[in-house]
Amino acid sequence: MAAFKRKRGAHATAEKTAKKVKFVVDDGNTEQDAVNEIVVPAPVSMGKWTNKERVLIFSSRGINFRTRHLMQDLRTMMPHSKADTKMDRKDKLFVVNEVCEIKNCNKCIFFEAKKKQDLYMWISNCPHGPSAKFLVQNIHTLAELKMTGNCLKGSRPLLSFDPTFDKEPHYALLKELFIQTFSTPRYHPKSQPFVDHVFTFTIADNRIWFRNYQIIEEDASLVEIGPRFVLNLIKVFQGSFGGPTLYENPSFQSPNLHRRQLRLAAAAKVREKQTLKEMQKVKRTAAKEDLETDVTADVFLTPAEDKPACIQTEPPEPQAGKKHKFKPSKRQRQQMARR
Repeated sequence: MAAFKRKRGAHATAEKTAKKVKFVVDDGNTEQDAVNEIVVPAPVSMGKWTNKERVLIFSSRGINFRTRHLMQDLRTMMPHSKADTKMDRKDKLFVVNEVCEIKNCNKCIFFEAKKKQDLYMWISNCPHGPSAKFLVQNIHTLAELKMTGNCLKGSRPLLSFDPTFDKEPHYALLKELFIQTFSTPRYHPKSQPFVDHVFTFTIADNRIWFRNYQIIEEDASLVEIGPRFVLNLIKVFQGSFGGPTLYENPSFQSPNLHRRQLRLAAAAKVREKQTLKEMQKVKRTAAKEDLETDVTADVFLTPAEDKPACIQTEPPEPQAGKKHKFKPSKRQRQQMARR
């Protein structure tokens, strides 16, 4: 066994050094060929796994199915990740550092669920920090999106960042944290030596939008694969899962406050409808009282013309032009016919 180790070490040292290679140049003259020597430099990398970043991805109890699928998608995309059982909600967050030490991980993505509807993501550099806490919104998993793209499992991704990450200090810190967490180390045993997808981190509306695209060889265009989610930054801490606060997002609004504002707005709409109904009811009752003593009823009363009073004491004279014609009845006509 010792001899095998010595031979293996000698072979490795021989590969690291430069090699001299002889080659023959054929000029068509078979009698004498020119023999030259060239020096082939040693390879830059020997294919060793030097950047041993390991990411622990797990969650607390109480997460829903969408969060569980998102966590599984992240583990599939990141071959340098490890999994662990769910942590009890009664435990403090400092316990995560001990779990990372047991799992031999120096990075951690922890999903914390609250009230069975709010999801928080912790990205931390264990055990010394820094760490960042985000509110995860608009989650769409791989199975839910049903995108047309497809990439090789275990391939190393390209990381694309918004130019805003280089302008502000807290975004620069988050950029370095994302690079160390989401980038697959070179020559990782579970990774593939191909680059065929891109992780994009875009800043819009004071939020970080995560997208995953596949690189198509034909025209170098991008096709979205998924998953996709939005990270709303809450705080950046100096330590791992705690410590002094380095940055706090002033535009962050908690989900409880947001739901309270929605309830207040809905209650205000209901109160507005009730007051409108009461006003209409008051108007109707006031209109009925006015109709009993209608002022406009005298508009249609027109006084008659004044005529002089004339009392006739004698009967009117008969008209001479008209003569009364005698018309026999039916019975009289029958008697006349019998005669």
